[in-house]
Amino acid sequence: MEQVFSNQFDNTAVAFQAKSDKALRKANLMFTVVNHPVISQVATSLVKGALALKLPIKPIIKNTVFEHFCGGETISESLRTVNELGEFGIGTILDYSVEGGESEEGFDHTKEEILRTIKEAKSNDHIPFCVFKTTGLANTPVLQKITEGKELTAAEKEKFERVRARVLEICQAAYDAGVPVLMDAEETWIQKPIDDLSYEMMEKFNKEKAIVFNTYQMYRKDMLQNLKNAFHYAAMHNYYLGAKLVRGAYMEKERDRAEDLGYPSPIHETKNDTDDSFNKGLSFCVDNKQRVSLICGSHNEYSNYYLSVLIDKHSMKKEDPRVWFSQLYGMSDNISFNLAREGYNVVKYVPYGPVKHVMPYLFRRAEENTSVAGQSSRELTLIRTEISRRNRK
Repeated sequence: MEQVFSNQFDNTAVAFQAKSDKALRKANLMFTVVNHPVISQVATSLVKGALALKLPIKPIIKNTVFEHFCGGETISESLRTVNELGEFGIGTILDYSVEGGESEEGFDHTKEEILRTIKEAKSNDHIPFCVFKTTGLANTPVLQKITEGKELTAAEKEKFERVRARVLEICQAAYDAGVPVLMDAEETWIQKPIDDLSYEMMEKFNKEKAIVFNTYQMYRKDMLQNLKNAFHYAAMHNYYLGAKLVRGAYMEKERDRAEDLGYPSPIHETKNDTDDSFNKGLSFCVDNKQRVSLICGSHNEYSNYYLSVLIDKHSMKKEDPRVWFSQLYGMSDNISFNLAREGYNVVKYVPYGPVKHVMPYLFRRAEENTSVAGQSSRELTLIRTEISRRNRK
């Protein structure tokens, strides 16, 4: 089985068909840096220092790492990437990746930007989904107090009602436009109100099909059961469940906080346990496809192969609208492009926003590729294989 699924994603001519020789050489340089933890850490520190000193390095960033992992600084600037991916049968999720706002004005600005992505998606067949992070619309301490079961002050209750109003406005716009919208997951200590909002919105807008999707971080020990509970709640209340499955984005933070505060880590102890949870989640969703729409957000080759096997096992069409594969822009093109070529539904998360505001996202990508075992090495091997193949032509 290992050999079968590996071959499915080894075709580098397909994987990098959208990249010029110049773009491939840039990618080779970036992943070479990322593949060496010490060099990657030094490079990241230098960039952070240069930004803090307000040195004029924006052109360098924009023409290298930003260009590789992001669509542009605005929606209109990102449309070239949207159209390019669309030519190869790959959809785009425009992800407004500005972080760190804490003012009500900033939250409202983010809401308006998300509404603009929905408006664009309504008229663009290459944008099948939209997405937002609730932390871009909400005061984090309020979310934490709710998760901890603490009583909110009158002012905090008012703040959270504004959060709910923003989420409602976004989901209403998505419903009116017929464009599904994904609610991203956050850390465990602020996740509960996000889950509650997602199910409230699903019950309101998912009566005919899945419009609102919640995100399930399967590295959490409780998440497979949470997914099953969400399905049973949806069945009981007669709406469709939208489920995006990911492994998880905050492993180190979660474990460090649990150790510091003296409670058991909510994260699976081993990668194998996480992989098992993720793949069981895929199987559960496909088994219950009459009520569940699934997005498989994974860079793991086996999980993507396994989902393709489940689709075949259930005699589903490859383009069944209830099942999508998803990867981040600039990563795992061998998975995305090869699956799209075979006729599966594939979508890329394409971050956008002003360079200086998107840097936290880019730093996380660098850290993720450095820390995830084999990720940057696999990317680098594939890139170099394709460069060699082209040089032999």
